[in-house]
Amino acid sequence: MPRRHIRVTGAPEAPLRAALTALRHELGVPTGFPPEALAQAEETAKAPALPPDDATDIPFLTIDPPASTDLDQAMHLSRHGTGYRVRYAIADVAAFVVPSGPLDQEAHRRVTTLYFPDLRVPLHPESLSEGAASLLPGRDRPAVLWTIDLDGDGRTVAVDVRRALVRSRAKLDYADVQTKIEAGTAEEPLVLLRQIGRLREKLEVERGGVSLAVPEQEIVERDHTYELVYRAPLPADGWNAQISLLTGMAAADMMLSLGTGILRTLPAAPDGAVGRLRHTAHALHIDWPHHVSYASLIRSLDPRRPHHAAFLQECTTLLRGAGYTVFRGGALPPITTHSAVAAPYAHCTAPLRRLADRYASEICLAAAAGRPVPEWVTAALDALPARMAEGSRRAGTVERECLDIVEAALLKDRVGEVFDGCVVEVEERRPAVGTVQVESPAIIGRVEGADGRPLPLGERIRVRLTRSDPGSAKVRFEPV
Repeated sequence: MPRRHIRVTGAPEAPLRAALTALRHELGVPTGFPPEALAQAEETAKAPALPPDDATDIPFLTIDPPASTDLDQAMHLSRHGTGYRVRYAIADVAAFVVPSGPLDQEAHRRVTTLYFPDLRVPLHPESLSEGAASLLPGRDRPAVLWTIDLDGDGRTVAVDVRRALVRSRAKLDYADVQTKIEAGTAEEPLVLLRQIGRLREKLEVERGGVSLAVPEQEIVERDHTYELVYRAPLPADGWNAQISLLTGMAAADMMLSLGTGILRTLPAAPDGAVGRLRHTAHALHIDWPHHVSYASLIRSLDPRRPHHAAFLQECTTLLRGAGYTVFRGGALPPITTHSAVAAPYAHCTAPLRRLADRYASEICLAAAAGRPVPEWVTAALDALPARMAEGSRRAGTVERECLDIVEAALLKDRVGEVFDGCVVEVEERRPAVGTVQVESPAIIGRVEGADGRPLPLGERIRVRLTRSDPGSAKVRFEPV
């Protein structure tokens, strides 16, 4: 998981284009789809493989960032007996992509959708990812439909997955959802999102799982210019994420029972890692009694407070090392769990943007129907972990480099100015070198003291900008 996050809500203009274009060239990012892949996408967009079941009577809704049009998931929540029923529709990419065809081959080269401030480089052509396959409102779409029944405590009691035709009724964003719920104007599915989300969060705590509410750096466009701001996740973000986690856990259990699958795994944190976090908490003046677990402490933090946000950034170090694990023939791998989820887990809810999800869905569909896993799925499994690892590394590099470029472009004419910030990281071997989180604009950059004095971790300081070069994507500060 990257240390910093980018959520694009505007499209910066010319000042950034040269640097962003150079970055895409350096990383070998494709500039377009091969003609044969585009032709196949256009053909299947007009005539996808339609499912036998019709679920268009269910009033699904989507929750995504406002500008998003590549919509992977739609949900409908309802009461079911003394518990709840979660219906989660996932875009059925396999209804459009012919195995081993030119479109499939190009998806295996791309692996993930890449997000730049000025454009999106999609996993699949836009005619599919933002058109015929996307769960846009008011349109019938083939989907992989999960039906998960929960008891009154939010625990899973029954799971079914099948192909069905669905129709979303509304496209909402997180702020919309939060506002409706808090104002008491939300309809039952959104009211239940809060209820089920809180129940699942409580179960996550019982399992020892952790969801990090890490503040995001957000690029926004205002008055024909652009800036960076911090965005702390809303409670609705977390409740929505719990539905995706619930589905990913159900998929993992289904594949483990079948004996064939692809899991998202993360080993337990190495010895000493949590101990180092305790030292960081102490330096950041965060009270962490020894009887309080790591998971419970995370739940108590407020990402809007600078020293809490700094600690949450440090906590992401425990999530490094996540990967994809393939198994088949009933022989289970040594590690089947994701330590942050504290349960077996699989990526299956974002097939428009992530290659592996299509394969996980196909395995689960086969398991639910009691039929063999398609040969085209098993033939591709062994190569998927390495392919996904490389794609994830490239996506992480894009995210980090884009933020660096935007930061440098915003500050290129302000060298010598002084800013207020908070020291969020200090190098262990060089305590005069670290990272500062500037309050406004929302910049996270390297800071280095010329006199060798240790930086005050977790303390507010004033820093002077000494360098800002969009070409080399570097921003540097020194303490005042």
